[in-house]
Amino acid sequence: MELISMLTQNLGISDSQAGGGTGLLLDLAKKKLAGGDFSKILAAIPNGEALMDKAPEASGLGGMLGGLGSMLGDKGGSLGNLAALASGFSALNMDSGMIQKFVPVVMDYLNEKGGDEVKGLLAKVMK
Repeated sequence: MELISMLTQNLGISDSQAGGGTGLLLDLAKKKLAGGDFSKILAAIPNGEALMDKAPEASGLGGMLGGLGSMLGDKGGSLGNLAALASGFSALNMDSGMIQKFVPVVMDYLNEKGGDEVKGLLAKVMK
């Protein structure tokens, strides 16, 4: 079963929400990972580049919270990452609680298609 189908069936969301949410995760991974590591994730997700185009633009709030988080010692910017995802999910008419349901489905898919290494790369981004 392909990722978008898994997301729509498991979470009861539309194709556009599934594609946009996946695109948000891929955008985040692209910003946080080295090119080779990001390529491994992209290789495991068919049409990954097209899904990134479906991601809504992150609002300035995510960047501001990321900057605040780094000032407070959040070196990885996880506060900003979560805010950017929440903003994007909101733009897709999904609440921030959906992130907690969405990410595990994507992680399971990456584990199935790319193994523990690829799953671990996305897990590193989400910390």
